[in-house]
Amino acid sequence: MTDHTHGSDVMNSLVPLARELRQQIPDVMKAFAGLANAVMTPGALDSKTKELMALSIAVSHRCDGCIASHARGAAKHGATTAEVAEAIGVAVLMTGGPATVYGPRALAAFEEYASQGTASE
Repeated sequence: MTDHTHGSDVMNSLVPLARELRQQIPDVMKAFAGLANAVMTPGALDSKTKELMALSIAVSHRCDGCIASHARGAAKHGATTAEVAEAIGVAVLMTGGPATVYGPRALAAFEEYASQGTASE
């Protein structure tokens, strides 16, 4: 059974909040979106690797919105459950106990998006 509380439910709850913030500080949010696009574009590292790195960092920082976003990105770029689990393992190494709480959230979010076959927007 897929747990939607860490994937699309999180993303859907953030959409209206992000929209409001974007209205208040449009230049900042546009700049951040541009930075995100530039960073996640394939270069020496492919997009899947970058999404796995971002997912691991999201777990370390205990950011549910980041977890949902990068779990979706990892699924979109073809990551496997094993790759996601290993990325979460790196977060556990670097962060310890908190990653053992947020890591399962990340895995559940990834499995939700992976089961959809595409990253829903």
